[in-house]
Amino acid sequence: MSAPENNYQLISDDRSLIVDEENTCWNTQGMYYREFPSDPNLIRYYTIMIINKAPEHMKEKCLLEQQVSEIIKNAIYHGNKKDKNKIVKIWYIFKDNLAKIIVEDQGAGFKELERWKKFHKERNQAFQENDPLKMMQYVSFRSDTSTEEDGGNSLFAAVEYWNGGMIYNSKKNKVCVMKWFKKPN
Repeated sequence: MSAPENNYQLISDDRSLIVDEENTCWNTQGMYYREFPSDPNLIRYYTIMIINKAPEHMKEKCLLEQQVSEIIKNAIYHGNKKDKNKIVKIWYIFKDNLAKIIVEDQGAGFKELERWKKFHKERNQAFQENDPLKMMQYVSFRSDTSTEEDGGNSLFAAVEYWNGGMIYNSKKNKVCVMKWFKKPN
């Protein structure tokens, strides 16, 4: 991972989720801000409003759009339980070669974070060992609160995509994600 040009603290290269209330990523100075009701039918609309500020070199074949959409979806579905009376707060900036997004919901927080981290570590180990039987045990992360519509796998893609980290507040209802892009030619 290359060194940041701004004063943001990167997390470790193992791409794990961390809880860090003191991380410099929480500074929202100069960022755009939006609030949205938790309406699942408007996730795509909310996403487009945000990524319209991103320069073309950050849109990477719609990957940025997909990842922003997933974070908003998680806040609406898992955090606010699709309660349209609850809001999702989003701060975002696309500057130089950095995309930084902070999403906060009004829910109880990601209570399964430590369990997910353990599952992710064991999953990676099974794939490194190239053990098909062991890999089958780690096809999907499911918790007691998972629903039929919840595939449980979007977080695996998010950890790989957000190369600057995924940092949670202590309540785990607010996440800061960052991605460093190669500078355009």
